[in-house]
Amino acid sequence: MQAISIERPGGPEVLQVIEQPRPRPQAGEVLVKVVAAGVNRPDVQQRRGLYPPPPGASVIPGLDVAGIIEEVGEGVDAPQTGDVVCALVNGGGYAEFCIVPAVQCMPVPEGLSFVEAASLPEVFFTAWNNLIWLARLGQGETLLVHGGTSGVGMAGIQIARQLRNATVFATLPAAMRSGRSVRR
Repeated sequence: MQAISIERPGGPEVLQVIEQPRPRPQAGEVLVKVVAAGVNRPDVQQRRGLYPPPPGASVIPGLDVAGIIEEVGEGVDAPQTGDVVCALVNGGGYAEFCIVPAVQCMPVPEGLSFVEAASLPEVFFTAWNNLIWLARLGQGETLLVHGGTSGVGMAGIQIARQLRNATVFATLPAAMRSGRSVRR
């Protein structure tokens, strides 16, 4: 299978197409035929040499994918072969096939393309986990989101407004408030 490798730290020009063996899912995992992959800050930082993959994670970049379940590992009841999913992965999303823990998959929401679905997992899983699971945001509460223009910030605003009818306030980076462009 083809995958994207980071040749050395740098800009987009350091990304190289390489050949890799097709992975096989282990117990609790699924193999996704990747149709679309998202690009997140950790992916960019990994390419720049500023974010090493965690121990045991794939060195192939890519944390968000959308695609079709190709194969399931032992003990996986859902999703099943042929299901259309988006998933938060432990690296490896910039490849034709990607191993994903089955519990990190969700069905692609109705009406979304693969490209749109690949933009969801990292930001919406993070926002959901923080607001609903950990903070237990209640109906009609007020929420302050620092960094409201980030992917996670925008997802948090949507979750709070749509699911909890919350009043939301958000902060912006100083450079955005002054009209200056931000370069990192």
